Amino acid sequence: MKITAPKLIRWSGLSAMVAGIIFAVIQPIHPPDVVSSVTTGAWAIITPLKTAMCLLFLIGIAGIYARQVGEAGWLGLAGFLLLILSWWLQTAFVFAEAFIAPPLASVAPGFVDGYLGISYGHTGGIALGALPALYFLVGILYMLGGLLFGIATFRAGILPRWAAGLLAVTATLTPLAVLLPHATQRLAAVPMGLAIACLGYALWSERRAQAADDPDGGVLRGVEQSAADVPSNGRVPSKV
Repeated sequence: MKITAPKLIRWSGLSAMVAGIIFAVIQPIHPPDVVSSVTTGAWAIITPLKTAMCLLFLIGIAGIYARQVGEAGWLGLAGFLLLILSWWLQTAFVFAEAFIAPPLASVAPGFVDGYLGISYGHTGGIALGALPALYFLVGILYMLGGLLFGIATFRAGILPRWAAGLLAVTATLTPLAVLLPHATQRLAAVPMGLAIACLGYALWSERRAQAADDPDGGVLRGVEQSAADVPSNGRVPSKV
């Protein structure tokens, strides 16, 4: 199979779709962010899945932006950079939850409990350095990036506008999630996951056979057609 830019962009849509589905599905079943959850089987399954999800988000968001780079403009670029940076930082936090926290749970339970408490502002007085500030930055980038990227995608009009609007609205309302009980705060992320999944599906299922089959943009086909129109005597008829 010949690898072309349109094909890579199309398959990045599948990454966004899978990541968005995982993001939406795990929210209601995620174990509580306490040290006693870290050694459970559910934690051992969900957190590595979240790590893969973050990597898929990075690929998927890049593909969504690449598909509409010309139409999204500077607003799209700004939203893309903010959103990508947010998920890049989030990947590090999720990786630590999956592969660093479990071995430390038995030897440093206080540290692990404080680390997990970063997400809801209860670190138990544990000195975590710059980690709380970085996590706060992740939230700001997530909110602003989602808002700008959603608006730019809506204005570009290439992918479904309702999904782009849902992305922008969900990102805008993200700070209001702190008003909810911590047990239900995660549910506020479900619409964001659905929005990204729908944008990814639209990108993956998009019919771009000509772009995929004609990497040259149809230039050679046009030349061949022009040659076929020339009479056998080699003379090109004049146009009146």
